[in-house]
Amino acid sequence: MFCKNCGKEIDDKAAICIYCGVPTSESEKPRQQEATNIWAIVGFILSFFISVAGLVCSIIGYKHAPEFGGNGKGFALAGIIISATSMAVTFLGLILSFVFLGGIGAAIGSAIGV
Repeated sequence: MFCKNCGKEIDDKAAICIYCGVPTSESEKPRQQEATNIWAIVGFILSFFISVAGLVCSIIGYKHAPEFGGNGKGFALAGIIISATSMAVTFLGLILSFVFLGGIGAAIGSAIGV
């Protein structure tokens, strides 16, 4: 058989041409790589370090997931959940620390007569 690309003679059982590297049949075309939803991945990673940025990127990644065939939707959803949980825990911790420190400040103030 002859190569369809370069025209040189090759073995009948060859999957690719040894001279130019082109596949000998249509069924052996190289697979195209699926597109990656970068927003979802970045949002997931940022959700552990910078919650607000992680939340924003994850929401963008979640909204763009259909454009990538649903690719990254899980990462985006996990980023949203982790960011929101982290922000809620931080906010609750701030409130409790102000209440606790305010209580200590009042107790110290009354103890020293302020």
